[in-house]
Amino acid sequence: MRFDMPLDFSGEISFFGPLVGPLEEDFEEREEEREEQQEFIVVPLRNTVVFPRMMAPLLIGRNRSVRAVEAATSSGLPLLVVAQRDADQEDPGPEDLYTVGTEVLIVRTLRMPDGSTSILCQGRQRVQIEEFTQEEPFLQARGTLIWEEEPEGLPTEALMRAVLALFEKCVELNPNLPEEAYIAAMNVDEPGWLADLIASVLDMDVEEKQELLETFDTMARLQRLSILLGRELDVLELENRIHQQVQEEMDRSQREYFLREQMRVIQNELGETDEQTREINELRERLEAAGLPEEVFKKAEKELDRLAAMPPIAPEVAIIRTYLDWLIELPWKEATEDNMDIAHAAKVLDANHYGLPKAKERILEYIAVRKLAPDKMRQPILCFVGPPGTGKTSMGRSIAEALGRKFVRMSLGGIRDEAEIRGHRRTYIGAMPGRIIQTMRTAGTVNPLFMLDEIDKIGLDFRGDPAAALLEVLDPEQNHAFVDHYLDVPYDLSKVMFITTANVLDTVPPALRDRMEVIEFPGYIEEEKLAIARQFLVPRQIKENGLEDHKLSFSDQAIRLIIREYTYEAGVRNLERCIARICRKVARQVAEGRQAPSHITAASLSKYLGPPEYTYGRAEERDEVGVATGLAVTEGGGDLLSVEVTLMEGKGGLLLTGQLGEIMQESAQAALSYARSHAKKLGFGKIDFDKIDIHVHVPEGAIPKDGPSAGITIATALISALSERPVRHEVGMTGEITLRGRVLPVGGLKEKILAAHRAGLKTVVIPKRNDKDLIEIPKRVKRDLEIILVDHMEEVLRVALVNQKGKAKPKRAERRPRAPAVTPAAAASDG
Repeated sequence: MRFDMPLDFSGEISFFGPLVGPLEEDFEEREEEREEQQEFIVVPLRNTVVFPRMMAPLLIGRNRSVRAVEAATSSGLPLLVVAQRDADQEDPGPEDLYTVGTEVLIVRTLRMPDGSTSILCQGRQRVQIEEFTQEEPFLQARGTLIWEEEPEGLPTEALMRAVLALFEKCVELNPNLPEEAYIAAMNVDEPGWLADLIASVLDMDVEEKQELLETFDTMARLQRLSILLGRELDVLELENRIHQQVQEEMDRSQREYFLREQMRVIQNELGETDEQTREINELRERLEAAGLPEEVFKKAEKELDRLAAMPPIAPEVAIIRTYLDWLIELPWKEATEDNMDIAHAAKVLDANHYGLPKAKERILEYIAVRKLAPDKMRQPILCFVGPPGTGKTSMGRSIAEALGRKFVRMSLGGIRDEAEIRGHRRTYIGAMPGRIIQTMRTAGTVNPLFMLDEIDKIGLDFRGDPAAALLEVLDPEQNHAFVDHYLDVPYDLSKVMFITTANVLDTVPPALRDRMEVIEFPGYIEEEKLAIARQFLVPRQIKENGLEDHKLSFSDQAIRLIIREYTYEAGVRNLERCIARICRKVARQVAEGRQAPSHITAASLSKYLGPPEYTYGRAEERDEVGVATGLAVTEGGGDLLSVEVTLMEGKGGLLLTGQLGEIMQESAQAALSYARSHAKKLGFGKIDFDKIDIHVHVPEGAIPKDGPSAGITIATALISALSERPVRHEVGMTGEITLRGRVLPVGGLKEKILAAHRAGLKTVVIPKRNDKDLIEIPKRVKRDLEIILVDHMEEVLRVALVNQKGKAKPKRAERRPRAPAVTPAAAASDG
């Protein structure tokens, strides 16, 4: 006996097979119930249809079905099994079941260890369900037994023989149909019984089996079954024919094996094979259609001739084939047309970015010149320099969108191998082109916008200098014939618009820096961050967190408080993260059905972001002796730098701590020399420097610090400690000091002044020769800060130190004093 077992671990698993003989006596006793309706306990089945007279083991797993079987066993009510329309329905109702089922007789019941019940039942008669009378705790319905008339005569016998003949062929062709099923069918002399038997063992859909179950007319059922058997037989014959063809093909392959081997040897002696010839011809067609330059095409033809002359088993075949594929797939002539609409470009840039006027103006100038002189203009090599989070990479995407070019990006961070740029020579195993050529193939055009990210983070080791390899790439005089080691042919990069990004330029080699047009991306001031948050960050986070319908909004004061007390950065990445945290918490409240705020105020920030992480205004809280505030530039933008000096009994030593670099240590030595040489003038001439030790410490000792711009800050702290005069805590300063006390200009002035403004300082002391850099400072910052220009250390001390009788109010410098003329010699000596 054979059982089919459809796997369904969430409900009933049915097994059914050939029959156990009909219950003739039971059928005769029920003749009197022909026209009466009866009550039935209903059990839904999934993926299973039980036919009359067929034995079927059923595994009952659902609670309601288990209760139904128990009730049928104890109450004596007949059990009716009905297939459900959707097998995935876990708890079917009356509307989910078919209206015709089969009354079954439970032969055996077995309780399983997992709580389910296994029953062995035999189908008795078809039942037409009239109505359901109960749904809980189990289904119960009223139905009518369907009595079939068994037709006789020649037509019936002929149809039965035809069905048997078809079934016999199906059993012969289908190994899944047991021969016992055909033997059982031969011993059936009733047409309805024969149709139900064959239908129960055929592999059909539930819908097709249910259709046969609902076909009450015996002859119609046999005719429908003959159609299904004919279709099944056609499929089986087709499968058998395909199998025979495959077998014949395998046999033919075996027979022809030695002949093919002999032909292959002969063709190898001739240097070609049919398959190789087809590949060579295909490659030749692709080369001709690729539009290669003449020099490259000659090189490719030479390699193709070498490939054609090699036997297919030669090791170099794959190398040459891969090389030719690279030449073919690279873009040589395909180009996108630039959008020369200046108004459109300006609109795109303004829509995607707030501020950044220099970068936007440079792109619009490029479009304007390209529009007037399209054939004479070189592609610019731009370098966006600024702290993280100021929009350098996203500005590149916006430029590509404005010009209508494809955007490709390559990260240079951590690259230490020159081959990453120029590729490997083909003599090496696993050689491949450099990342420049790989990215060009990805772009698919000869004029994409190519962004080289993090150019300041290129490494250098024994494998070569990647920065040196970029010199040819980023030089408009050379990149029209860039040679990759793998390709070994010139490739034109002159139509590519290169944009590089960096946080600082100090680590970029001078030769590489000279090839790029540097555009500064300064840190954002508070007003700019507020505008960016309202225009870009808040709408984006509301959309990404699914709060469009909730209409969440942020007050200006709340955003200002996030900027001041929860972020401390030059860019806006952490600001966006804080906004995203608030949106996620509100989204959770909305998803859980709780009351969620629609307006975020400053008072509610601690509820979502916790206590403030920073104190607005990181300057010193009071005037102190030996503590001065300097201004510095880091990768994150401008920052404040405290310098602390203390005096101790000793032997005239100078101790420097805080991970100070060599340049900063020299600045401290120069500051001490200036203080000692002017001791009488500064009011501490009686100090014996041979009997004291001076300790200079710059807090945050885990962070390396270097540069000359802390010179006047160290000198101020030293003189304050020696003269015991406090330093005004609201004063910040930057500038290099000489032994004569001169104050020399420094770099990064804009970032430093923005840091002072962000930290809440009131006065900033800068070198007078940095006056020209004040044009870059936003007007609001210049209104809020008192910027004092100095030329000598005496001026610094008048502003920074408190007089003996109290705080001296320094004379306010002019807003825009005229910068003194600087001779070339002076500029060279001052650095």
